[in-house]
Amino acid sequence: MIRGFVLGLFFGVPLLAQNHEVALQLGGLFPLSRDSNVSLSAGTAFQANYGYRFLNTRHAALFGEIHFLANPQRTVDSSNGAATRDVATIYVTPGIRVKFFPSAGISPYVAIGGGYGAYEQSLTTLNGQPNPAPRAINRGVFDFGGGVDFKFWRFISLRGEVRDFYTGSPAYNLPMITGGQHNVVVGAAIVIKLPPE
Repeated sequence: MIRGFVLGLFFGVPLLAQNHEVALQLGGLFPLSRDSNVSLSAGTAFQANYGYRFLNTRHAALFGEIHFLANPQRTVDSSNGAATRDVATIYVTPGIRVKFFPSAGISPYVAIGGGYGAYEQSLTTLNGQPNPAPRAINRGVFDFGGGVDFKFWRFISLRGEVRDFYTGSPAYNLPMITGGQHNVVVGAAIVIKLPPE
């Protein structure tokens, strides 16, 4: 039994790993205006993406993926001092990606998915008072977008991408702010394919 496990590690893992992609991405969240009196600043988006290739042809490849995004802070600007001061964000969105001409030097793709979003609101409002809004709130997320992979060297590619994460609102502590919001991210990534092709 142990010998079978060891053989599986040496011979099975490389076979399982042939279709894996891991991307580490840095991006920027665009500023967002919710109405004439409330806006959310731009912010840094730290992202990671894992993709598994289920289907591959000369013209297109189908990937299942899990996308992760974290933003430590976006500040709220409002004429209403009762508004939440700032918001932190996490999105985790499983989905699918279709890559065109996957063996070419330049491979465009589209992606769509959905999953979980978490917002953490500040402890104080803009006027410095304790924030009555909940410290953390959970939301559903729908994401869609696209990008381009540029083959760089052997098993390493460079990626440019635009995604929109549509979610329920953070707890702004303003009753007039309702409904969902778009969170548009532009980013660049290093993509590693396992094992090297």
